[in-house]
This record gives sequence, C-alpha cells and structure tokens, in this order.
Amino acid sequence: MASKRNWIKGAIKHPGALRKSLHVKEGERIPASKLNKAAHSRNPKLRRRAALAKTLRRLGRGRRSR
Repeated sequence: MASKRNWIKGAIKHPGALRKSLHVKEGERIPASKLNKAAHSRNPKLRRRAALAKTLRRLGRGRRSR
C-alpha cells in the first residue's frame, strides 16, 4: 500500500478506466464537459472516478502558481 505521502499511487487502481468509459482516445485530455457530466452520473464508480480526476486536475495548478 502507498504511504500517506504518495496517496495518489494507491488511489489509482485502474489507470485509464475513466478515459475508456468516457470514450476518449489515449493521450488526449478528457474535456471538462464530459468530466462534469460523469460527476453527475448514476453509476457510483464513474462518479468517484470523475471526482478523483477533478481533484487531480486541481492539484497540478497549485504548484505552478507558487
């Protein structure tokens, strides 16, 4: 299991699963509109994956702005 410092490593159990379920080609970014739609899905697994993707997307911005 990943340490507390590397929680992201443990959180991502199936890399690319969200992209595959949203029918986005490998190497392309998931559009924000598709991500928002997935966040309100009836499928709980898809909802959680979209929420994690939104969180990870925000994490990258914090380091660049410092």
